[in-house]
Amino acid sequence: MKQPETTLPLAYRLGIDTGHEPVIFLRSESPVARSEGFESMSRITVEVNDRKLLATLMIVYSELLEPGHAGLSEKAWRELKVKPGERLKLSHAPQIESLAFIRAKAFGHKLNRKQYNCVIRDIVDGLYMNVHLASFITACANGGLEPDEIVYLTEAMVNTGQRLEWDADIVVDKHCIGGLPGNRTSPIVVSILAANGLTIPKTSSRAITSPAGTADVMETMTNVDFTFEDLKSIVKETGGCLAWGGSVSLSPSDDILITVEKALDIDFEGQLIASILSKKIAAGSDRVLIDIPVGKTAKMRSKAAAEALSEQLVNTGKKLGIIVKVVLTDGSQPIGNGVGPALEAQDVLSVLRNEPHAPQDLKERALSLAGNLLELAEHVPVGRGYKLALDTLKSGQACKKFMQICMSQGGFCEPRTSSCTYAINTKTKAVISEIDNRQLARLAKLAGAPADKTAGIYLHAKVGDTVDVDQPLLTIHADSPGELEYALNYYLEHSDMILLKDVQ
Repeated sequence: MKQPETTLPLAYRLGIDTGHEPVIFLRSESPVARSEGFESMSRITVEVNDRKLLATLMIVYSELLEPGHAGLSEKAWRELKVKPGERLKLSHAPQIESLAFIRAKAFGHKLNRKQYNCVIRDIVDGLYMNVHLASFITACANGGLEPDEIVYLTEAMVNTGQRLEWDADIVVDKHCIGGLPGNRTSPIVVSILAANGLTIPKTSSRAITSPAGTADVMETMTNVDFTFEDLKSIVKETGGCLAWGGSVSLSPSDDILITVEKALDIDFEGQLIASILSKKIAAGSDRVLIDIPVGKTAKMRSKAAAEALSEQLVNTGKKLGIIVKVVLTDGSQPIGNGVGPALEAQDVLSVLRNEPHAPQDLKERALSLAGNLLELAEHVPVGRGYKLALDTLKSGQACKKFMQICMSQGGFCEPRTSSCTYAINTKTKAVISEIDNRQLARLAKLAGAPADKTAGIYLHAKVGDTVDVDQPLLTIHADSPGELEYALNYYLEHSDMILLKDVQ
């Protein structure tokens, strides 16, 4: 039945951020809510002129909205391009057929290529609520995907986004699976590879469960949000980029799934593989190096688990037509001194600038990965990559290339420092015997990272170092006294975060 024009609610911008999920708010006594039988959490179709959107309905029982108005979240307002005073037509959303596939997956059934394409297409089209996305993620977790299902999922994620194409015969890329605080090698590796004339379109995610992602770190120094055409221009000019993948619709479903994974605080292997490879394939890369840190408190806790993941990555890449090489690295403790966007950016710059006090562990890891990539790209014979990477760094060419990339991305600025800091000193002379990666990452997040770019942790010493009485062990950086106190309380409650062995 057609709704009378006078009963159609007026659009009102509430200014509420609901993430990627569009939400509409109606008063409980709204005529359209009563006539259509809408309930809170209903999925409804919202129309204005020729524009249409699926949204989740919330019922309001207060004076938040005036009678006759419908409040729109920021996502809904932007998607519908609503003008003040326009009226909204509301109706029940159509049935989503692909939800049947989610239910099947939840009961342990295997899905085929067509079904994964349908699910991912509906995700990109905004048909799923967060609860549907969470159901899909958990149904696929804990070994829930067969090897061919990972291939189908990856293909579907690539097919629903844009793909970059390059003139270069070989296009390289790298990725770290994460779980190791401060492991910010990408800006250094990209700069070395691009300085040697290779094409390396590095698009990165923002942090999921960590205190910083590469995009978060780069954002403290330059712009990371680009259109598809802008990104192509940057790489064509400089040979590389260090951008946020979510801004250019490369595997857009991955960015949606990541937001829910972040809320759930999980990152399962099947989705991890599909996430990594879909982004690399969409970016036009055909040779990919993947860093898997292994350690007791890293994401991969055992060598056996890391080798199993490596095999899956290599085999999935082969089925999708790309060459994947995996290197297992030391994940026993954080890399570099800083943990958090600005602090990690300062470490990156100190390595690129060949400063004498630059963190040597970050430098050596970046050189090793860059050397591996130079060999994978057949730019140098096997065994010669590290030396070329080192020469490129020491000569200043890597730093020069990094600055060129930043300027092409909109300019360079030095990362800021935090306004509130607190140093934690040692009480006795001791040797650091162990650092818990997970607890340290949690500490940096409680200090405000990555939302607060200058927040995080600065480590003054590493495992095996001897620290004297009253010597700083770590410094907490925060943007406010409240966050600083919050993080400090967590540190004081977790005495096993950094284990010390007294020296007589």
